[in-house]
Amino acid sequence: MSEQATLGGGCFWCLEAVFQRIEGVLDVKPGYAGGDTADPSYEEVCSGRTGHAEVVQITFDPERISYPDLLELFWHAHDPTTLNRQGPDVGTQYRSIVLCHTDEQRRQAQDSKAALESSKTYSAPVVTEIVDLDSFFPAEEYHREYYNRNRSAGYCRVVIEPKLRKLRLG
Repeated sequence: MSEQATLGGGCFWCLEAVFQRIEGVLDVKPGYAGGDTADPSYEEVCSGRTGHAEVVQITFDPERISYPDLLELFWHAHDPTTLNRQGPDVGTQYRSIVLCHTDEQRRQAQDSKAALESSKTYSAPVVTEIVDLDSFFPAEEYHREYYNRNRSAGYCRVVIEPKLRKLRLG
């Protein structure tokens, strides 16, 4: 039986490319969550007025990879200490956020964040929000498989490829 995790850490193209390469991950969908507008468009989310973050919804096999293991990768796949920013991407839609599907996920996310903070991996405080998932809205089709379809695009070469190399996934 599969489970889902919903995470935001900057541009969803980056996180999609990262999690697609993980054993036990069955599907990764880019989308929007954490805001107030029903079924927002990319343009609306980019305006910063909907309150949504760019996120990925990950379907995974918990017998092959655990939710805490996904969180561990998440902490290293972005900078959880920068408020409303990841590298060149700036705005509330790029905030670091964990959207929990269950009470158990919330507990595990809080424990994982506390362990990260006490490890002193980062010199600055971890600003990642941990909230319950209300609604997930899939992104427009042209966002799906973005890195896999556009590897020669500037953003993919300059931002995504170095991230995949850093994580030893590319």
